[in-house]
Amino acid sequence: MKMMKVHIKLRKYIWAPIACLIFVATLSCDDDFAELNTNPLALSTDKLATSDVLLGQAFAQATYTSNMGLHWRMQISQSLFSDLWSGYYATTYVGFDSDRFTQVGRWADLAWGSFYGVAAPQVKVVEDIATENGNSVAMGMAKVVKVNGYSRMTDYWGPIPYSSFGNEELSVPFDSQESMYANFFSELDAASTALSGGGSAFGGSDLVYGGDGSKWKKLAESMRLRLAMRIRYSDPATSKAQAEKAFSSGALITSNADNAFITCTADNRNPLETITDWGEFRMSATMEGILKGFDDPRRMKYFDPASGGDQDGDGDPYEGLQNGQTKVYLGTSQNPLTSDVNVYFRDVAQGGANPPLEWLQASEVHFLLAEAALAGYSVGGTAQSYYESGIEVSMERWGAADAAGIAAYTASNNTPVSFDGGTTPASSDITVAYNTSDNEKALEQIITQKWIALFPNGWEAYAEARRTGYPKQLPRVQSDNPDVGVNDIPARMVYTSSEYTNNAEAVQTAVSSAELGGQDKNNVKLWWDKK
Repeated sequence: MKMMKVHIKLRKYIWAPIACLIFVATLSCDDDFAELNTNPLALSTDKLATSDVLLGQAFAQATYTSNMGLHWRMQISQSLFSDLWSGYYATTYVGFDSDRFTQVGRWADLAWGSFYGVAAPQVKVVEDIATENGNSVAMGMAKVVKVNGYSRMTDYWGPIPYSSFGNEELSVPFDSQESMYANFFSELDAASTALSGGGSAFGGSDLVYGGDGSKWKKLAESMRLRLAMRIRYSDPATSKAQAEKAFSSGALITSNADNAFITCTADNRNPLETITDWGEFRMSATMEGILKGFDDPRRMKYFDPASGGDQDGDGDPYEGLQNGQTKVYLGTSQNPLTSDVNVYFRDVAQGGANPPLEWLQASEVHFLLAEAALAGYSVGGTAQSYYESGIEVSMERWGAADAAGIAAYTASNNTPVSFDGGTTPASSDITVAYNTSDNEKALEQIITQKWIALFPNGWEAYAEARRTGYPKQLPRVQSDNPDVGVNDIPARMVYTSSEYTNNAEAVQTAVSSAELGGQDKNNVKLWWDKK
């Protein structure tokens, strides 16, 4: 299936939140979900305010949609952009140009509209009603969802509408990314305080922790740590203070038992389960070279052998495709010659598991702490110890190796290899064994292992690739974007045509701001991209 036709008519996000909040009072997310804007009487805020059940269902929707649940939302916002630009996959469908760095306007418009027309109104109304009702635990949980959703959006575009969302005006100003990050930390302060007493909210409607406030506090502080390290190079003082604050809270996700995953059901499926059926992407050559070179057992958990078997004569049938292939090359199907994702991620009808949506997991926290320690922050351990425990926790999460196998992997001097038998050099020469003599090499190791562990969370992997330059990716075969070369990746998304049509003054102000310097281009670096 190629880009399913979407019949949704998104309401302009500048409308009042009540007018925007038009969604069904169930968790069904099949094709009828696309018609959620057709019935203005489906669910009112009055009903939400007086019904814990309905408010819980709204919270479940907000959690799912702000993480771009539903197949077409995930496809146009993640699969066609960050999954490719982070180096996880390469496009095999001849009609998709984003792997050659073309930002297709319709897809970007849909990604923007999906957030502002659906997710953002849901998040806002749940937070507002929980606050008005004095339900501090629910309010804290809603704030964490909000910070996650908006941080993902600003990390794609830079300045975006945030503080004035739902202002009922014809123009909605964009907030600077710097001001948004400052507010994110304040919101997480409020959330963490509200969740400090434990308690519960939303019960079974909470798709992450079943209403457990104490676990949401761990997610709040782990989000703080993630965002603190994101601004390491643009605001070192705040980065250090917030990272140390997160560590000092004693409430971080360090065990797989506390992983923040969004439960998927028969009605709310993992979107990856659906889009893999469409056969539009396969393992990237960068991924192949790293996983094979490291002899990483997670490659068997992430991907399946190529149906056509070993292609490069190395005896290993896990095969990747170099990104940026030409239309002519893709005119001959590359799918049999390359590795699809593991059956675990595929359709249930094919034996898939309909796994939960990734949000934030323990291994990421360990790698965040490893980088923090490397930077000299006071986080209670060494960079090497956190690096090695990050690998261990990731391996355990996937059941990829036993204790002896993990120890052997961590001590290995294996390095990435060429994906095509030596014609193209390997992407890097780092080992798995931690480098104690070169901090930059150590950082590359930390981020590369973090990239492996984050899979398939392309949103986060793409942000980290821009922030740090790691993992080193193989060059694209071709770039069709004059602003982004084959050895680079896009630094941000260009604003959508719908914004230039409907919110032109605000967009122009954002573009002319100091953060973007008058250039709405894919090569303009975000505020935090200062390494």
